[in-house]
Amino acid sequence: MTAEKDWIKDLVIYQIYPRSFYDSNGDGIGDLPGILAKMDYLQELGVNALWLSPVYRSPNDDNGYDISGYQEIMEEFGTMEDWERLRDDCKRRGMKLIMDLVVNHSSDEHPWFVESRSSRENPKSGYYIWRDPVGGREPNNWASVFGGSAWKYEPQRGQYYFHYFSKKQPDLNWADPQLREEILSMMEWWVDKGVDGFRVDAISYLDKPADFPDSPLPPQPDGYSFPSGLSGRPGTHAYIREMNRRVYAPRNVLTVGEVSAPDVGELKNYVDSAREEFDMAIPFVPPMVEIDTWSPEKLRRDIWEGYEALKDGGWWARFLSNHDKPRQVSLYGDDGDFWEPSAKLLGMFLHSLPGTPFVYQGEEIGMTNVKLPRIEDYDDPDTQNRYRQLVLSGQAPEAALARAQLESRDNARTPMQWDGSETGGFTTGKPWLRVNPNAVEINVEAQRQDPYSVFQCYRRLIALRKEHPALARGELAFLDTGCPEVIALTRSLPHDKLLGVYNFFCQPHELPANLLEKAGEVLLSSYNREGGYQGPKLRGYEAVLFKIKG
Repeated sequence: MTAEKDWIKDLVIYQIYPRSFYDSNGDGIGDLPGILAKMDYLQELGVNALWLSPVYRSPNDDNGYDISGYQEIMEEFGTMEDWERLRDDCKRRGMKLIMDLVVNHSSDEHPWFVESRSSRENPKSGYYIWRDPVGGREPNNWASVFGGSAWKYEPQRGQYYFHYFSKKQPDLNWADPQLREEILSMMEWWVDKGVDGFRVDAISYLDKPADFPDSPLPPQPDGYSFPSGLSGRPGTHAYIREMNRRVYAPRNVLTVGEVSAPDVGELKNYVDSAREEFDMAIPFVPPMVEIDTWSPEKLRRDIWEGYEALKDGGWWARFLSNHDKPRQVSLYGDDGDFWEPSAKLLGMFLHSLPGTPFVYQGEEIGMTNVKLPRIEDYDDPDTQNRYRQLVLSGQAPEAALARAQLESRDNARTPMQWDGSETGGFTTGKPWLRVNPNAVEINVEAQRQDPYSVFQCYRRLIALRKEHPALARGELAFLDTGCPEVIALTRSLPHDKLLGVYNFFCQPHELPANLLEKAGEVLLSSYNREGGYQGPKLRGYEAVLFKIKG
């Protein structure tokens, strides 16, 4: 990150999933006027940047991540004039506007693909990846992320096209210079319209091997194997640097890459400032992996490893939630007896870390996972594929559904819970996805009026980052707590030092006396409803942020 981009360190970014945020016209689908209607709420929360999941024209095979018109707005979401009104309102309020951008693939309904599939002689023939059949079948054994083969036969061309995601999301061919020029010009167009930054989706897969060898990895239950070595190829990094030189650096825009990085070394390749790629990166970890491997001890270890790798030449995107993950209080906390303190603890922990914090819609009121009764009730194609693969592997349908419910991206996509009504105040019509029944108890209206709510805790956290520069820019150190479920850390600048302690477990734990020797004023406690920190024993899911004396 260059010196002129230092402003990024002071952002708190709020991610909006437009389809589920607020519906202004009663059609059951969130929209741009709905976001505008809630801007006072976002300003009250204290965030100073908005990241919009895709609002471009799309047939919605993957909820807008299949773009059929990069310079148009999806009709369900409104018009370009609505987007411009949102842009202007953000500028008036001093908020940055960040657009989600999908350039690994497009929709199969994009005009480029319609032309490309029409014939091998078409001028846009090379915009996508086409291969001849091999032995009357797919060119190789690669699996799609959403199940089945990563190849689909197109009779018009007599060839297969490659789609790493849905068959309606054909991969763009970045090796074609004309295609690259189209993409880069489109990015420039959006920046010229007033976009302050991009979160770039699935960016690790741009460069493909010309020979498309079979994958040596074990097959999925449907017989296809995920490709080996597809992410982070040298050509992909070269393409990202080309984007940076052409679009990002000259216009001083924020860039966040969603990356597949198996280790911190590969993550550093995307964000080391000397490499001139992204300002920050969001590593994608499949929910099933995170559910099966997460622990407080691993969390601490991963944070420290990433901190050491990037502190001299990079920056961190800090998040526990987004549109691809289960709800954080259900994944890392306790959405039952300890719902409120654990929801506060997770927010307090995240906002105590070095880097730019991301708040995903609903996180600030402690929204939880939802269990929809049938697999047919799920909209997410990844959830439906996961269920199918589990059944094919021999699991009983009930067990497969339970696992799919736990992992589903729809956990994060149920409509925002604005009030306790039947539709959660999200719409006056029928919502596109069921509202979580617990909206009766967990909603914005109730929490705005409650001084001890999760919402008020988040407001205080965001304010603390402005009051204490150590939270945004201080050095990080972890301290020994004598318990793997309890994390203690300090954030330090010469004239601003803070101590945070976090019990990621339902059982109490007494902190070592020496750890608290310099603990001064309590700035915030996850048990503020119960009178705050009473120490030295931490209650279940108790978090405390102290000023350090001296």
